[in-house]
Amino acid sequence: MPKSGLAHDVYFELVDDSPQARQQLIDSCYEKLAPIPGITFFAAGSRDEGLTRPVNDQVFDVGLHVYFVDRAAHDVYQDHPGHIAFIEDNMANWKSVRVFDGGFAR
Repeated sequence: MPKSGLAHDVYFELVDDSPQARQQLIDSCYEKLAPIPGITFFAAGSRDEGLTRPVNDQVFDVGLHVYFVDRAAHDVYQDHPGHIAFIEDNMANWKSVRVFDGGFAR
């Protein structure tokens, strides 16, 4: 795990939230986003429906977690053709998208 950088967490609520649609979005994350330079950690997956404590946000279907080496790498990612293609290919099935960006250090 990197010692510092920028965390980019994205939570997708889907129109079609079937297991197949969730997996399609996850596969697209790995295919189009994971190869973009400047990423030090990457993960995408479905919400664990068994975690239902009052503090658990349950208004999303797929979570994406990307750690960048720095803010500059994040900025390159935002304009990268793979990121643009990911959005164009998947946005028709997005009911809502929430993005949380923040630095981290340890």
